Amino acid sequence: MSAPLHHRGVADLARALAAREVSAEETARHFLGRMKAHQDLAAFVSVDEEATLAQARAADAALAAGGAGALAGVPIAHKDIFVTTGWPSTAGSRMLADYRSPFDATVVRKLAEAGMVTLGKLSCDEFAMGSANENVAVPAAGLDAVSPVRNPWDRERVPGGSSGGSAVAVAAALAPAATGTDTGGSIRQPASFCGITGIKPTYGRASRYGMIAFASSLDQAGPMARSAEDCALLLSAMCGPDPDRDSTSLDVPAEDFSRQLHASLEGLRIGVPKEFVGEGVAPGVRAAIEAALAEYEKLGARRVEVSLPRTELSIPVYYILAAAEASSNLSRFDGVKFGHRAAQYKDLAEMYAKTRAEGFGDEVKRRIMIGTYVLSHGYYDAYYLQAQKVRRMIADDFQQAFRDCDLIAGPAAPTVAWKIGEHGGDPVADYLADVFTLPASLAGLPGMSVPCGFDGRMPVGLQLIGNYFGEATLLNAAHRFQQATDWHQKTPEGF
Repeated sequence: MSAPLHHRGVADLARALAAREVSAEETARHFLGRMKAHQDLAAFVSVDEEATLAQARAADAALAAGGAGALAGVPIAHKDIFVTTGWPSTAGSRMLADYRSPFDATVVRKLAEAGMVTLGKLSCDEFAMGSANENVAVPAAGLDAVSPVRNPWDRERVPGGSSGGSAVAVAAALAPAATGTDTGGSIRQPASFCGITGIKPTYGRASRYGMIAFASSLDQAGPMARSAEDCALLLSAMCGPDPDRDSTSLDVPAEDFSRQLHASLEGLRIGVPKEFVGEGVAPGVRAAIEAALAEYEKLGARRVEVSLPRTELSIPVYYILAAAEASSNLSRFDGVKFGHRAAQYKDLAEMYAKTRAEGFGDEVKRRIMIGTYVLSHGYYDAYYLQAQKVRRMIADDFQQAFRDCDLIAGPAAPTVAWKIGEHGGDPVADYLADVFTLPASLAGLPGMSVPCGFDGRMPVGLQLIGNYFGEATLLNAAHRFQQATDWHQKTPEGF
């Protein structure tokens, strides 16, 4: 193999493993060594070398026997929001610090059935609530104390969130691929901040079974990897109906998302919302986005101006609806059946109060309180119901825009990654960073982030948004862009 194992993507590794150029065990050992060497990034929260190597040996046996899965032997790491039988499942919270699941999440199971080898579990904001991966309550593997995940492009900067550990693992070549979840941009924003590719499919495409719930009408699983080709292979393995386990799963057959990867972009209409390129976007980010759009025009695409007039309203709408659903979902963590329980209490009510006070971090408590407030008598109509109405309008805005374009493009975030602690514990500053990813999440549309340049030394991500079930179109547009550019091949110094 011409390049080191850790610089090979999912597609390249799958081909090499199938050709027996390298073994799954050798590949797993290589990545386990890199994970240990770069523990200071705090990307992994749980590692079990023996469990990983056992899976690798099983993959080697399947490859030798023939008929192995399409991704047999390729390593992957899972965001710690997915439950797994072989590793702890904590959701980044003290509330679940010692929890071991008796089953695998459907997404984890599907990737295992494709032959992938699990490297471990990845850090995330507690219960996926955050935009910087600073809301972490579980120590990283190999570290004694809780530490924020560090961006490999600049260790003093955040990686984005909530899938920050996933983005860092791929960007630092600690894993060729990772799973993530996207509730309001938690795949796309960290992918942008860390210079990798990530996609959130249409809501309901990937089963939510075994994904520890934050906001049930928004949470969606997706892959994060180096390239669009890699993401297409991973998404093909992850998606498919799961009606017996997940009531939000769509009854849409699994498909090969790589089938259109070499289609021409001639005549493709790319809509650029004026709200995505106006005030508030950093000049360096705007320049990188404009250069990417110019590259698309060279490839035969046509730029079209569209409007998403309710973009700014997506912030209050999202933080009302997501908080309301979090308040309901997290009510199950009361110390009775599983998870943390306070050591001392006088009665049941005090046990509930102490358990939740000790188990939840500040951001989780904040969202639970907001959600409980907007669902309470006298405020439900004023806040929650109004937010649901505006959510419908935001979805309608997209359908109006798609009459004039085939996909929508703009920045994944208004700035590059900020310094750790720069927002000084101000949650609103973090919330505002999600302004360009929230609309697609509220509408349930597929969206992805593609590396498209730098602002200084920090990566910039181009966000592409498609219409419902338009993942193949998005991935083809991203793949053709990556064939013409090399931004996705850039790696942080020393990795």
